[in-house]
Amino acid sequence: MIPRRKIARRTLLLTGIAGLLAGALSPRARAAQPSPSQNDPVGIITAIYTRAAKGKGDGGGGFVIENKAAKAKYLSKSLIDLWAKADANTPKGDVGPIDFDPVTNSQEPDVKSFKVDAEKLEADKAVIAVTITGKLLRMKATDNVVRYNFVRDDKQWKIDDISGTIDGEAWSIRDILKESLKDLA
Repeated sequence: MIPRRKIARRTLLLTGIAGLLAGALSPRARAAQPSPSQNDPVGIITAIYTRAAKGKGDGGGGFVIENKAAKAKYLSKSLIDLWAKADANTPKGDVGPIDFDPVTNSQEPDVKSFKVDAEKLEADKAVIAVTITGKLLRMKATDNVVRYNFVRDDKQWKIDDISGTIDGEAWSIRDILKESLKDLA
């Protein structure tokens, strides 16, 4: 029979060696793996809403669509092209077709907390739903949910559409942009 003290020393020694090896290997392992916020729809959406909920939660998600660089970071090429066409057809001095913050589904952002749910994850498509909780209550519970359709664009996950409801009525960024082009045709 092996005395208890030797087992404890062996266990301690083996645990220490395993910890040192894990520490030595982990930087390489982390460097080899893509950042969740770059290549994972859930990570992208979590990062967006973490930023939108900072402070008083009233900063909103306008940073996702505020300029060309932001759109290129978050949106699919197809959605960027559609948006550019709609903006180009907006009369000078008028507000573009998207006149609200789609990330918070509001005119005045209010994000106290959020819950991210991967409704569909496939190799080249994903649907992520976010349930937003704010300080103000909305009339319809469905207005608290914003859905993101993702596609693979040059091997990167990009938002291809954002949708939700306002007062229970469905909206979609793609539909709003397409409709704005019909109105001007």
